[in-house]
Amino acid sequence: MQLIRFNPMRDMFGLRSPFNRFFDDRFYPAAAKNSEMKEWNWNPVVDIFEEKDTIVIKAELPGVDKKDINIDVKGRVLTLKGERSAENEVKEDNYYRRERTYGRFERAFTLPVEVDPDKIKADYKDGVLKIDVPRPEEHKPRQITVH
Repeated sequence: MQLIRFNPMRDMFGLRSPFNRFFDDRFYPAAAKNSEMKEWNWNPVVDIFEEKDTIVIKAELPGVDKKDINIDVKGRVLTLKGERSAENEVKEDNYYRRERTYGRFERAFTLPVEVDPDKIKADYKDGVLKIDVPRPEEHKPRQITVH
């Protein structure tokens, strides 16, 4: 009979795997094997910053066709919606790894002031959407001269 040295850490690390799978399935559904979870929405990453008289929103939308992007403005809320379609060239059985997510997305942003939707400009180039939201005249900072 062979003696095996007791190592409490070995059992503790063995518990991590089921917990990691539990949280991965819930918060990273693209890695899940369940077909319902594969269709879960994804959210593109966004940068929002301010230029002189404009609020700029840049969103990374690689693989999204321009016709599948919708921008809506209602009051002070700008909503970005769209869908990235899955490529069905390779069968599921032939994948080694699949990390890219597909499906619908929707992001809503509260603007600091109500804007005129007709003056908003959007440009989509190389997978990056740039939305320029001009500030209304009454909300632009004004320089006051001292006499």
